[in-house]
Amino acid sequence: MSLTDEFLKFSLLGAEWVLWLLVVLSVLSVYVMIERGLFFRGVAGADTEIRRKLIDQLAKGDREAAATTVKDAAGPGGRMVREMLEQAEYGGEAIDAAMNAVRPEEKVRLERNLAFLGTLGANAPFIGLFGTVLGIIKAFKDLAESGLKPGGETSTEVMSGISEALVATAVGLLVAIPAVVAYNIFQRRVKRTMGEAESLANTARSLVVGRALDTVEKD
Repeated sequence: MSLTDEFLKFSLLGAEWVLWLLVVLSVLSVYVMIERGLFFRGVAGADTEIRRKLIDQLAKGDREAAATTVKDAAGPGGRMVREMLEQAEYGGEAIDAAMNAVRPEEKVRLERNLAFLGTLGANAPFIGLFGTVLGIIKAFKDLAESGLKPGGETSTEVMSGISEALVATAVGLLVAIPAVVAYNIFQRRVKRTMGEAESLANTARSLVVGRALDTVEKD
């Protein structure tokens, strides 16, 4: 058994299946874009919206009201504060532990499926190029089997096969470019959202710990 012959048989399948693979990946990427777009639309400004109210409540020492404010929080900052308030009675170390435990979970929630877009954007052109190479191999194999024909018919068939093979590269780029653009946009949204969350969580921490220290000193 010749390994070259086996790979040649695989190559002669052509680029059609590669095109279908790119179509499937494109559909998945569109789904991820829509899902992430709706998600970020839901969390956009959520922490900023509750910030003033939450800080006023914590400044007054009203933890129950603050807990109610962040009970159904959509933003990562509100969710971090919710966990912190649940541990507030155990002191500053417990608050810090709660914040540090929830922070990576919220970042993972924001970045869900973004790795797929990044991977697709980086590799779709290579998948398309792979399809093009398979198409060209098939075109030249057909040329070798048919031989030269009068009137340039063979050249026309080969050029037609090569042009069809190049479609795979074009489709690969067509899939990759939107995925890369969407990935970069969502990554910026992640950084901005986490920045707002960190600001809210750190402010809340300082107020909760400060009130707790004041209570201890008075006692």
